[in-house]
Amino acid sequence: MGITAPLTALHGLPAFTFPHADETVTLPEPDAVAWRITSCWDPPAYGLSRIEDLWETSFIRFCSSVDTTRVRALIIGDWGDADDTDPSEAIGLLLAVRDRFPALRAIFVGDITTEDCQIQSISQTDVAPLLAGFPALEELGVRAGEGHGYGSGEDTADHFRLEFSALRHDGLRRLWVQSAGLRGDMVRGLGASELPALEHLELWLGMECYGGDSKIVDLEPILSGTRLPRLRHLALRNSEIEDDVAAALATASIVPQLDVIDLSLGELSDDGGAALLSGQPLTHLSKLDLHHNFLSEPTRQRIRETLEPAGVEVNLDPDGAEEWVDANGTVHRGCAVFD
Repeated sequence: MGITAPLTALHGLPAFTFPHADETVTLPEPDAVAWRITSCWDPPAYGLSRIEDLWETSFIRFCSSVDTTRVRALIIGDWGDADDTDPSEAIGLLLAVRDRFPALRAIFVGDITTEDCQIQSISQTDVAPLLAGFPALEELGVRAGEGHGYGSGEDTADHFRLEFSALRHDGLRRLWVQSAGLRGDMVRGLGASELPALEHLELWLGMECYGGDSKIVDLEPILSGTRLPRLRHLALRNSEIEDDVAAALATASIVPQLDVIDLSLGELSDDGGAALLSGQPLTHLSKLDLHHNFLSEPTRQRIRETLEPAGVEVNLDPDGAEEWVDANGTVHRGCAVFD
């Protein structure tokens, strides 16, 4: 399954795509929407000329058409050839005029659907400079893959990956990363960061075949909670190591401070369900989200009987999770989002 629709909202504001050069649209108030800036390229067809509007030119027109001092949320959409080039130029352009965005509180980088680039192929870069450049930022979202870098003429295996350099940021309240495979070094950079205001952390760990080599040891600084004193919502989703994550949470120091635990979209099985049930109590939670899982009905029933009487909202919907057996009798499962 892929991501087939762009973001509809960011930071509580409806998403609005800034019109391209050949479009005439009445613009909303600057602080009423989350502004999506995206490139536009329609290849020649039936003798028609190409329509092209690069991300850079769209952003320049945006800055000259909208009162950026009132803009509260910004979405960086397709910057063009996302499987070959990362968004570092777009990020650099934004940082170069950051003084013109004093009200900016939310940024999402990589709002690209499967139709334009599969999530596993979306190139990324180090996004920590956005936090360093916007100390008042409250929300940062990223959609990331590995990229290919075909046009560079060199080995780019390490060049187009998502990175997160360790830093301190006192304002960030929500951080979410959607990926078909998160690298361990990115997770470690996040875990080494000081984020005292962070309340919501969502990581799609993904699958090793798509670059997701992060292990439980990489998550340990997060699970300790030492640098995340205000975290209340922890989502470690879309992972093929969901059973290992569940086992780690069974004893993790951060669990008592959480209101929501989300292990959905991954390959959670009865082993992970048993670990959750045998570990520290989860009855203080307001919600446990396990949808898209490979739990048996007896395990689902045990989870319901343990948590629902305590008032915990539990989502155990299998939600399309399917497994198959190959010719050798090996059982195969998959995460919900991978292409």
